[in-house]
Amino acid sequence: MNYLKRLRLYLDSSVISHLDAPDRPDWMTDTLKLWKNIQNGEYDVVLSDIVFDEIEQCAEPKASYLSAMLKKIQYKRVASDDNTVALASRFVDFGIIGEKHFNDRRHIAAALLAGCDIIASWNFSHIVNANTIKGTKIITTVEGFKDIIICSPNMLTKGADDDE
Repeated sequence: MNYLKRLRLYLDSSVISHLDAPDRPDWMTDTLKLWKNIQNGEYDVVLSDIVFDEIEQCAEPKASYLSAMLKKIQYKRVASDDNTVALASRFVDFGIIGEKHFNDRRHIAAALLAGCDIIASWNFSHIVNANTIKGTKIITTVEGFKDIIICSPNMLTKGADDDE
């Protein structure tokens, strides 16, 4: 019996983008595995308007493909507002993520404000790294948010049932 509730999962744009990433077949394979788990209802997915804005910037036919893939899952869409921007600025204040990486900070802030349990990202430069994970823990403590797990999609596809 699984005693864990279904987790609330925030996907940043890098995850959605790797649904079609022939230049990174390993990441694409892992992303597609996660996508299947999402389609099977394993997570409550949250996407922010930041994700949709970034997908719109993709070249065709990739943008259309990603939009079509999003129609295959259920998700809650949240808006990036003044609260998101204010919380994102705290990552600069604490020296966690630099000023020029605004959207990366907004992704984390949107996930925190939406009450997510996990942020999945392939962005190892600014999101899935020890400094950001430690810094996010500081932000959640100082600002009164619940803890959040930051990980790559392949960490969500490995489990007790895997023989690998």
